[in-house]
Amino acid sequence: MPKVYSKNNFPDCTISFLKTLSKNNNREWFEAHREEYNKNFFEPAQEFVVNMGAKLFELSPFISAIPKMDKSIFRIHRDVRFSKDKSPYKTNLGVYFWEGSKKMDSPGFYFHIDPKEFFIGAGIYIFPPDMLKKYRNLVGNTPAGDELNKILKTILKNKKYSLGGKKYKKIPKGFSPDSKNAELLLHESVYTFYNSNNHEEIKNKNLVNYVYKVFKDMSPLHFWMVKYLSVKSI
Repeated sequence: MPKVYSKNNFPDCTISFLKTLSKNNNREWFEAHREEYNKNFFEPAQEFVVNMGAKLFELSPFISAIPKMDKSIFRIHRDVRFSKDKSPYKTNLGVYFWEGSKKMDSPGFYFHIDPKEFFIGAGIYIFPPDMLKKYRNLVGNTPAGDELNKILKTILKNKKYSLGGKKYKKIPKGFSPDSKNAELLLHESVYTFYNSNNHEEIKNKNLVNYVYKVFKDMSPLHFWMVKYLSVKSI
């Protein structure tokens, strides 16, 4: 009989479940092991969302921390309609805490874990077109760009942290390549993150406290985005 883990063993129980799922990524296996999915994946994720939400509310009472699938917990089912890989299930757990009216268009805090690594980040993964336009105008033409640059430099003083979202090789038309914030104009989004392939870093620790510390370090970026790029203000 397969071992059923307690949610108190999170994230070990989830990593173990995802390792097994990666070797049995089919609907028949999943349905036969739905109890394990609930106890080792979904219920621990719910508890994590509730506990992390309580801490994030200390930073902002407007953070969305909803312990439901397709809310703060990303669904485990893959969209295979346009993919050559027809594996029906993701082999990772993703959790998002956002601030704004539209989940994926709003700044927030993200935690991801899979059998190979874990990832902790803050910001927005991809700017929607209207937000990208507003971001460029802010960064290229207003003091808000200087403010963002200062925030990012402060966060990145911690050498464990990285900056993501850079995509373009040329400065967009209408903006000066000599701007002191020119590097930020090469971004399609902005997020800071910490990732590691060493799960030992989070074993036998209070995971909520561990992840929250990183979230708090990166929170100035989140609040800059809430202030200037929030869906409410576009």
